[in-house]
Amino acid sequence: MNNLFQGFKNFITRGNSVDLAVGVVIGAAFNTMIQAIVKDFITPLIGVLIRTKDFANNSFDVAGSKFMYGDLINAILSFFLIAVVVYFFVILPMNAVMSKVRKPRLPSTKVCPECLSEIPISARRCSYCTQLVK
Repeated sequence: MNNLFQGFKNFITRGNSVDLAVGVVIGAAFNTMIQAIVKDFITPLIGVLIRTKDFANNSFDVAGSKFMYGDLINAILSFFLIAVVVYFFVILPMNAVMSKVRKPRLPSTKVCPECLSEIPISARRCSYCTQLVK
């Protein structure tokens, strides 16, 4: 029984699971914030532009079914804003950091000056034309 709890403790205290839990909590809070921005700020602005009181509740009926297109547009705007923020504040900075951290790859081949074939960089003679290569 003690082994069971020890294994669970090891699992929980591993770096990946803690990082994942923090990421999920921060992501949920970020999602709530974006939803509030869309619902409380952007949707009323759209309502002002198209002269309707509550854009989020705009809908139309077809054969007794209610289609909430205002709510759908809110969800699309929320998704778009989250994607924009993640791209500009996570992906672009990480790509910039990674491009500075990565070491440039050294070439593993060179070109034979005689026959223009690619040969290993350490070769002293071309394997295709047998020309001496420096």
